[in-house]
Amino acid sequence: EVLRGISLAVNRGEAVCVIGPSGSGKSTLLRCINGLIPVDRGEVHVGAHAVHTLRKDQEMIALRKDVSIVFQQYNLFPHKTALENIMMAPIQVLGQPRDEVEARAHELLKKVRLAGKESSYPGELSGGQQQRVAIARALAMRPSVMLFDEVTAALDPETRKEVLVTIRQLVDEGMTSILVTHEMAFAREIAHHIYFTDHGVIVEDGPPAEFFGNPQKERTRAFLEQVS
Repeated sequence: EVLRGISLAVNRGEAVCVIGPSGSGKSTLLRCINGLIPVDRGEVHVGAHAVHTLRKDQEMIALRKDVSIVFQQYNLFPHKTALENIMMAPIQVLGQPRDEVEARAHELLKKVRLAGKESSYPGELSGGQQQRVAIARALAMRPSVMLFDEVTAALDPETRKEVLVTIRQLVDEGMTSILVTHEMAFAREIAHHIYFTDHGVIVEDGPPAEFFGNPQKERTRAFLEQVS
């Protein structure tokens, strides 16, 4: 069992950070939320979607239109430009008009501060730039929830900051967000609520000031001492 009786709730417009050691089930939790990994027991509800009941491709497409995920690895198509990477899913999966999608893609590149990089291929972009294209690609589906899976883990400090600024902007705009992260200072700053997981269970949770300032569990204190 990867997850063992986890229960959490995220309100619309909230940013929730999930922290914990490697192998504690954080990434699996995100993948269960958008249906990439099926759940054996329990329920997952995202808005009107009862994720644990979904089986058909069309149901999964509808879910993933509402719940976009950005991974640690950017997973951009290397033979497609930044603009083409952003446009692919709305056109090919949702069947939206090309002109409308292209205009949206240009706006999204501006939003992630990459105007002028429309014709660049992933190999011509830095890691931080590629990750921001991946964020723009996720936003192109017009989701109501964004999932971020350790999106800065593979980046150097300078490019990491670029990506964190982009995420902070989305949170400030009220995008419902669940972030798996090792960035403790960032989690403290942007999260409405923190969940600490270990061995597939939630050990402790609370608002950032309380969680970081006065952790109740010995396991939480030991973890924070290691990463602070």
